[in-house]
Parts: sequence; structure tokens; C-alpha cells
Amino acid sequence: MSNPIPEVLRPAVDRALRAAFGTAELDSATPLSGGLSGAGLWRIRVGGIPYVLKIEAGQHAVIDPARSYACMRIAAQACLAPRVRYAEPADGVAVIDHVTPVPLQEYPAAGHALIVELAQSARLLHQTPAFPPLADYLDGLNDMVGQFLALDVLETLATGELFARFADLRGAYRTRPGDLVSSHNDLNPGNVVYDGRRLWLVDWDAAFLADRYVDLATLANWFTRDAAGEEKLLTTYFRRSPEPQERARFEVMRLVNHVFTGVIFLATAAAERPGESLADRTLAGPSLPDLHERLRTGRFAMLEWENRVTYGKARLAAALEGLRAPKFAAALTQLAAGPQG
Repeated sequence: MSNPIPEVLRPAVDRALRAAFGTAELDSATPLSGGLSGAGLWRIRVGGIPYVLKIEAGQHAVIDPARSYACMRIAAQACLAPRVRYAEPADGVAVIDHVTPVPLQEYPAAGHALIVELAQSARLLHQTPAFPPLADYLDGLNDMVGQFLALDVLETLATGELFARFADLRGAYRTRPGDLVSSHNDLNPGNVVYDGRRLWLVDWDAAFLADRYVDLATLANWFTRDAAGEEKLLTTYFRRSPEPQERARFEVMRLVNHVFTGVIFLATAAAERPGESLADRTLAGPSLPDLHERLRTGRFAMLEWENRVTYGKARLAAALEGLRAPKFAAALTQLAAGPQG
């Protein structure tokens, strides 16, 4: 076949193929849509077997192949991520087993089976050998917030209270050393692949040693629908009912995740259309539960730019609502009191 890989990338890709398979010959290569990292993803076939070829787009303040490849290998060794056939940070090229995805909507719906498997996966991930460190998670998010505000995507009047309250949260929350674990940090539905039998975790670009509640909060915000689902997530993960301090950390980190996701969605949308001002620069719009229900039923497509803007605003609105709520104040009181016993 004619090789569709860009000429400038072929030496590194050929090295990867020869190291993994003993040949640089491809049966086929088809571009895949990538995530927010900007990496080039290809579905390739070698000897009739499909694999994923990942080519990094370049260095980034957060995305570092040396770290993300190390995290990916650790996760693969724990059978949480697909097998890594080759990963060379210097070239920014990795070859990974291909998992044929089945829509998550087809996961058996009885009870909270999906939540249980997600919680078990998170617990296993957090028990693996320590991922390389990067930065304090909240410090890193604070830098992202500053960069987002500089973009002037939303009106200051719309976000002033939100980010003032978020600053108070940062002052009150400190990760406990025992809660630093190997963390994926972005367990959204696009990074959880169902193959018809089990779940796989993919895309380790944002992974590093972080607070365990980052993954738990992310899973809760994307996958649980009600208090019963949240309780199943926590009791499965801890193998018991969570203690008050654990529950408080979980509740606070859920608001942190809303801020993180909202900022990412809106900053990425702004980068896609530089110079374009939003028609509505407030946090007005559909509620997050409404959007999640529409997502589950296929009535809301994240591929549309306007929908990603709407979703980002809904996440920030949910964060503000949560930061105003008595539940958040009670969680801060619990954190200040410290663990019981």
C-alpha cells in the first residue's frame, strides 16, 4: 500500500514498527480522531492485526511523552490499559493494541454495574506503582484558570463570584500524602473504552501522581446519575462506607472537577475559533443534569462547537451552584475538623 503517514514522521514510525513487529510494512493506516492532546492517532494493520499508532504533536507544558508513556506502561501491566507494543519518548511515538469499541450505552444496565466496574478500575489503578509526579493538582488548575481568564471568553460579572469562591476552596483544601496515587486525571467517557466484555482506560497524557479524589470526582461527575450511584461508586472503591473526611474530600473535588472541565471545554473552543466572541458570555444555559440526559439519549452531540461551549458553561454553572451550597460549607467544616479517631 502507499504509506499515508506524513513523510517527515516516517523515520520515527519505521523505527517503532521494526522494533514492535520486525517490519516497517503496513497493511493499512487510517487516521483516527484524537482527543484534546492534539496527538495524531492512526489505526494501523500489521500482519492483518489492528493496532493504534500514536504520534505526539509536540512538547507541551503538561503533555510529556516520557511521563505519559511511563504511566501508560504501568497501567497496561495492571491490565487496565491496552498492551503497549512500543513507546519511545524521544520520538514521541507509541504503538498500542487496538480495542474495538462498543458504545458505552450497550454496557449491561442492570443495577449499577458500570459504576462498580469503574470504581474497581480506579481502585486498582490507585494501587499500582507510583506514577511520575508533575505538580500539585490544584496549583496546576489555578494556572489553567489564570490562562482561561486571560482569554476573556466570559464576562467578568459572570465568573467573578465563581473564581473568588474557587480561590477560597484552594485555600482550604490540601491533599493528604496518603492520598497521592497513580491518577489518570481525565476519566471522561472518551477515555473509557468498552469492548463488549470489559472496560479499558486510554489516553494517559494527563496522568501523574495526584490526589485520589480527582479520579473519583471525575467518574462521579460523568457517570453517576443520582445519590445512589454516587454511594455505589464510593462504597465499591473503599469497600466500605466512606468516612466523613473521605466524603468531604470527594464532595469538594467534584466542584474542582466542574471547574477543570468547564475551563478546558471553553478554552479549547476559544482556540478553535480565535477572535470569535460568544453570543452569550454569561453562564446562562441548560443545566448539567439536562445535558447529561441528552448525551445519554443521543440528543446532544459534543462534536458540535456550540454544544461544547454550552457544556463548558454548564460545568462552570454547576461549580458555582455547588460552591454556594450548604453542602460545600459543611464539607469545608469537616476538612477543618480533620479525621475522627
